Amino acid sequence: MKELFKKKASQMIGLDIGTRYVKAVLFEQDGKQTKVQSFACEQINGNAFADREIKDFDAISNVLKKVKLSLKSKNKNVVVAISGSSVLSKIVYMDPDQQDFELETQIEIESDSLIPYPLEEVYLDFEELGESKTHIGKVDVLLSAAHKDVVDSRITLLRELEFIPKIVDIENYALGNAIIEFAEYPADKPVLCFNIGASQLQLCVVENDRVVYSKEHSFGMDSLIQDLSIIHTLEKSETEQQLVKGELPATWREDTFPIFLANLNQHISRAVQMYISSTGAERPESMMVCGGGANIQQIAADLESELAVEVTIFNPFKAMQISEKAEQQGFQDVAPQLAIAAGLASRSFKPCHM
Repeated sequence: MKELFKKKASQMIGLDIGTRYVKAVLFEQDGKQTKVQSFACEQINGNAFADREIKDFDAISNVLKKVKLSLKSKNKNVVVAISGSSVLSKIVYMDPDQQDFELETQIEIESDSLIPYPLEEVYLDFEELGESKTHIGKVDVLLSAAHKDVVDSRITLLRELEFIPKIVDIENYALGNAIIEFAEYPADKPVLCFNIGASQLQLCVVENDRVVYSKEHSFGMDSLIQDLSIIHTLEKSETEQQLVKGELPATWREDTFPIFLANLNQHISRAVQMYISSTGAERPESMMVCGGGANIQQIAADLESELAVEVTIFNPFKAMQISEKAEQQGFQDVAPQLAIAAGLASRSFKPCHM
């Protein structure tokens, strides 16, 4: 009887604004079962970004309109994410048993050493994570800071299209949420996941349901698209569409892909080494990949052969129900590309730190 009167969680659209695609996912939840109600994955034409900052607002606005049409939902509440050089997140160590306003005051006092921007130019957020394992008598506090321009530009754009931005997250932590909520992994070992995007290779490491490491590296699918365009004399947008649909000339895996694979392997190896060096962790025996690069046929097997570790595709929707409408729209073809959007949409079902 209590379930009849239980307040339903407020649904929010997970909206991942990338440099080449805007991806969106809307979940509904019945008890413990999560269902993909609708999704969207719309291509951005031209170069609308510079260092992850929006430069062509009209281009993004037009794509967001297409996303609204694809979702076919009256829901306007959205969760978005930001990344790039003007976004910072770090663990700081504070005295325990402090109220939020006390932590905020202490962070503001120490802001010169914690944040590389004037305090009036950034938005700050923080969350206490629990007792620190490295600093006795302290608690770990996750501090996040973002330049106001990066946040405000997205919020203004969304509001102009009658979306209601509820939460602004950080992309790496959104990916972490997706892993924590939807991946199967051993509780006693860290799990590494690489999101192979258009311009960024993002590494997120989760252990004991917590993001313990994250890093962005400047490498992505753009290098493959550019090489394919030159070799096969195609426009970049046409090349990308042919790659997604599997319509490229049959020779592309011999004349272009090996160079991209070698570079991807090098960047992943370097990222793993940086993770090991900075955390003292053991070399991983397995890892997951997602993002646009995960849609390349046999990419997991190719990376596994190169890296000598087990590589799997991270599909956060593996155990979910998929609506008939989403299935008909080709949801499974782009599922790994929607991992960050899934992590954002998962915020619908858990309380937020305010």
